[in-house]
Amino acid sequence: MGNQAMPSYRIHRLRESQRAHFRFAPHVSGVTQIKPKDYEPANRVDAAHPYAAWSALRETGDALKTGDLLESEGGDLRILKYIGFEEARWIVPEAAAPLPESIAAPAESQLDAG
Repeated sequence: MGNQAMPSYRIHRLRESQRAHFRFAPHVSGVTQIKPKDYEPANRVDAAHPYAAWSALRETGDALKTGDLLESEGGDLRILKYIGFEEARWIVPEAAAPLPESIAAPAESQLDAG
């Protein structure tokens, strides 16, 4: 058997200014939508899975706190909640949708009427 490398997770720390809001927000099931501006990238941790990462860090000065994220090498996000880790997804601002033609440019007949 080959020697497989231990998965590595990038830690994203919830900004302190957002912790109280996160703490008192109601728990909702499903994927948690998160804003990149609310997080600061931190160090990495090598662990078999998110709970192993939490366990490895909990007795250190870098313990994960509720609201912190773990990002796998594949880009999957897990957010630490009071009940454990749940799936999370970055909220990506949508590109400005193109305006319908009728709004973007006056109709030809309107241009000729003037």
